[in-house]
Amino acid sequence: MKTEKNILIAFLLNLCFSVFEFIGGIFTGSVAILSDAVHDLGDAAVIGVSYFLEKKSKHKPDEKYTYGYARFSVIGSAISTLILLVGSVMIIYSSVDRIIEPRAINYNGMIIFAIVGVLVNFLSAFFTREGDSLNQKAVNLHMLEDLLGWVVVLIGAVVMRFTDFVLLDPLMSIGVALYILAHAIGNLRRLFEIFLEKTPHSIDVNEIIGHLMQIEGVLGVHHIHIRSFDGYKNYATMHVVANGDPHEIKEKVREELHEHGICHATLELETEDEHCHEEHCNTAIEPHAHHHHH
Repeated sequence: MKTEKNILIAFLLNLCFSVFEFIGGIFTGSVAILSDAVHDLGDAAVIGVSYFLEKKSKHKPDEKYTYGYARFSVIGSAISTLILLVGSVMIIYSSVDRIIEPRAINYNGMIIFAIVGVLVNFLSAFFTREGDSLNQKAVNLHMLEDLLGWVVVLIGAVVMRFTDFVLLDPLMSIGVALYILAHAIGNLRRLFEIFLEKTPHSIDVNEIIGHLMQIEGVLGVHHIHIRSFDGYKNYATMHVVANGDPHEIKEKVREELHEHGICHATLELETEDEHCHEEHCNTAIEPHAHHHHH
């Protein structure tokens, strides 16, 4: 597994580096460096979690987890997101504190740290640039963001070295923190939607029902539930009222669902005169007027 090895390298680089940054931030007195440290620690967490939990989430379903392990990667993502949220709030707090009461910064130290930062992140970006998995692309994007973050800190450090404009430091750091915060909140929203079994973004239930109704022999579709396990794989269950050859109908329904990005479907077939026993339960989305058991 080449990508896994690369992800591991990026993880270790980031982890060691964020420790080095925390020391650097404290030594130079720069919150911008500290905020990059939080960003990097968050990235290390994201990469580490995606490395270990991704591996776990690839396990096949078994008796303990009959749905498989896909949600492990979602939980991993939630953990890293929370780390980032807390980190960015702390940074904003300390930056505001710095704006109210500016402190001296060791500019030369800051410039040196920033140069090292640019180099290390350039290397991680270089290591993670190939690889086709979605995770790998995400990791690479993180590396490029970090690289940019450090370039900004470097420019800022040089500017402050010559102008002595101390406020630039907390301002840069608030910029980084807001960026992290926005990302983290967006992430949390997606995670909540997955856990709340919200219909996946790419799917329009009414459109699917419309397409299914056009299949020959399909008279109605109800109790349709569509969920995603990890944001990528979609699952559906539904009752199909049909007359005609059940095998053919199931086959066609599955094909149609597949075209809508649903990889796994559980279908319950009913005949016209059959009484659906779940009337009392919340009939998710009712097909229009023509209801079969009147």
